[in-house]
Amino acid sequence: MTHDFYCDEVLKGRVPIQVVIETENVLAYHHTNPQWPVHIVVIPKYHVESLLSLSCENTELLSEMMFVLQKVIGKVLEEHEGCRLTTNFGNCQTTKHLHWHVYVADNMMS
Repeated sequence: MTHDFYCDEVLKGRVPIQVVIETENVLAYHHTNPQWPVHIVVIPKYHVESLLSLSCENTELLSEMMFVLQKVIGKVLEEHEGCRLTTNFGNCQTTKHLHWHVYVADNMMS
């Protein structure tokens, strides 16, 4: 198994993070190496490789993730006019752990 930054570092407390929202199964925090002025990551608190790995048995986790994403996006929209939400798959996914990026790029700053 390859290194999973989220399981091996973030969830084990090996890197300092600034929590935005935390629930029983989901963690949202400010990215440790932000690529944009506002850059928040939302992850499940246990290993799920990607959105494609979820099955019918994971509906509660997906629902909880969507709830947290709504809350994070709402907080970002209070300060900015818009934001983006992305997740990656396959070779574009550098860490094989389901995660969403909520961000406001430089050209989106108001």
